Amino acid sequence: MEIRGAILDCDGTLVDSMGMWAQATSWVFGHYGASMPEGFFERVESLALAEMCRIVHDELGLGSSADEVYEAVCAHVRDCYENEVGAFPGARALLDELAAAGIPLVIASSTPVRELECALDAHGMRGYFADIVSTEDVGGRDKEFPDVYLEAMRRLGLDAADADARASVWVFEDAPFGVRTAREAGFRVVGLMNDHDGRREEDVRPFCDIYAHGYAELSLALLLDYERLGVGERGADVRAARPLEVLVVDGSPDASSPELVAALAREADYVVAVDRGAEALLGAEAVPDAFVGDSDSVSAEAGTWARAHARTDIRFPAEKYATDLALGLDCAAHEAARQGRPLALTLTCAAGGRPDHFLAVVGLLSSAAAASARMVEDSFELRVLRPEGQASWELGEDAVGRTFSAVAVAPGTRIDESGMRWPLADKPMELLGDLGVSNVVTEAGARVACRAGAVAAVLLR
Repeated sequence: MEIRGAILDCDGTLVDSMGMWAQATSWVFGHYGASMPEGFFERVESLALAEMCRIVHDELGLGSSADEVYEAVCAHVRDCYENEVGAFPGARALLDELAAAGIPLVIASSTPVRELECALDAHGMRGYFADIVSTEDVGGRDKEFPDVYLEAMRRLGLDAADADARASVWVFEDAPFGVRTAREAGFRVVGLMNDHDGRREEDVRPFCDIYAHGYAELSLALLLDYERLGVGERGADVRAARPLEVLVVDGSPDASSPELVAALAREADYVVAVDRGAEALLGAEAVPDAFVGDSDSVSAEAGTWARAHARTDIRFPAEKYATDLALGLDCAAHEAARQGRPLALTLTCAAGGRPDHFLAVVGLLSSAAAASARMVEDSFELRVLRPEGQASWELGEDAVGRTFSAVAVAPGTRIDESGMRWPLADKPMELLGDLGVSNVVTEAGARVACRAGAVAAVLLR
């Protein structure tokens, strides 16, 4: 599905003005010789400015009228936009990229249009936008309601009642209520965060397609990779479809052998190279479908080769919050979602190097939204078992005589082990405890099953 438009908030999203708005809310009380009640900014943050000014006058008795309060605040805000508020680094670069791709843009904000024009003019951004919509244009209904986003969509020339059309439009927001409302209305959502506005990740991330700590982590290629199927396009139940076998090749300095990488690539439907993982694929003569990362560890030769062959190339800066591997796993999940199939994830070239990296890799696999997840290296295979995904593992004849370990990676884990020297039956396991370490497979029918929680099951080669 193509990107048919983008709707961007302004304050806290394009311009770094949320501190200014908190100050302006306090300023109006000082302007009238009063003190701002505790919690007032949190109460009015999502409201249209005119509604906030009505509360200031009607409920708190400040100013000669709500209109007089409104004009005083607007004048103060315009002065701040012109002289104090800066644009977020990288905002213009992304606007340039979207505009160059022919993607129409509209502003949707709780701020009045006159003041929005002032903010955009101060930073040379106004020309990027086909239109500007304020919550004042939709009867003052704040961003707890979808009206402003739906009106912005109409001004993009799209049918706001069309669910497929809404799924083709990206909304960029910083406020939890805006992110939540846009997602519930059926838009795709970027949640933009920074380190000084006091937003909480847990209030934003669950409602985002993309959660970013700034524009450096965003690009048109990334938006395209997050494309979702439109309503009604999938048809059959995803759970009933054949899993998409995706191989993710990480950039461990101690890479898996070319023979193993080549064998895993032949089994896969889709191959993701993560940064230096391109070198392992080049050595195995296995072509990636996607190349992801910041290119801080891959050689110039392998990077050029991967970009020349991959259908998808998603680049990130070295200074970012997420690891390259986390981004590569996201890429795998997106491809499965596009095809409407459950994800069967295989990871390789991920275990070498540092112990902290290995623990993080196991954590990422344990939280991956996959029907099955495993890590395969020359010396071992690790599978994450959990009731809501792959719940059991039949180890097979080749496992006899080999060492097997099981480590709980979620609270409340309970497992069964059979066909081993020390069998377990509905055994509770402590998180990261050693109870299941160093068992030995004794029978061809050996099996491990996870009844609750999640377990990292490891079979040494």
